[in-house]
Amino acid sequence: MLTKSLTLTEQVAGKLASDITAGVYPVGGKLPTGKALAQLYGVSAAVIREATERLRAQGLVESRQGAGCTVVSRTASPGFQVPGRATLDRAQLASVYELRMELEGGAAALAAARRSEADLACMAACLAALENPLSHADDQGVEQDIGFHGAIAVATHNTYYQQLLQYLNLQVRAAVRIARENTQQHQADLVVDVHQEHVALYQAIAARDPQRARAAAVLHLQRAAARLRLDFSSFDSKPTP
Repeated sequence: MLTKSLTLTEQVAGKLASDITAGVYPVGGKLPTGKALAQLYGVSAAVIREATERLRAQGLVESRQGAGCTVVSRTASPGFQVPGRATLDRAQLASVYELRMELEGGAAALAAARRSEADLACMAACLAALENPLSHADDQGVEQDIGFHGAIAVATHNTYYQQLLQYLNLQVRAAVRIARENTQQHQADLVVDVHQEHVALYQAIAARDPQRARAAAVLHLQRAAARLRLDFSSFDSKPTP
């Protein structure tokens, strides 16, 4: 039975982790398909994606496109982790954004140097979906926003950038949703600005300009943090109004 004390993602991930520990899903075996898990728990496919990504970040499963999730350990890894949504306070969220600025700035620079036409097409598809203001705050818009940044990570052609940024984006998914809702409901005139930040980043990567891509990525995240009213008092420079 799922309760309201934790998010659906946390509840599903916790239940799956418990089942893995108990041997319900043995090491070397596969988890049920995303569709089957969504039906089992009565949640959306997006929740299942988030939950299985949490398991991957904990070292419990490995996932391959088209091959599902394979259990690789019965105990979670004690390695690097960021607090989940329920325990991530504003100071911690600011620290995560600060980390993202450095990592995603570097990823954007690498993507500009290494991207393929297929990488650009993936970014462009996310941008096209995000261009519609009506989808700015819904779950699909959140997925496309995170998907755009994920596509940039893929374009680095560096597996470790992809894995780490995917993990960080998962942890701040709630913040992304809040930021998008805030932009639409309270600062509707900023919707176009947010989209143009994405476009500027895409154009820099398309132009194979690493320095410009890095600057565009950092500026976008600075402005996103400012829209969330996060405190970066230690920064030498402030986001451009």
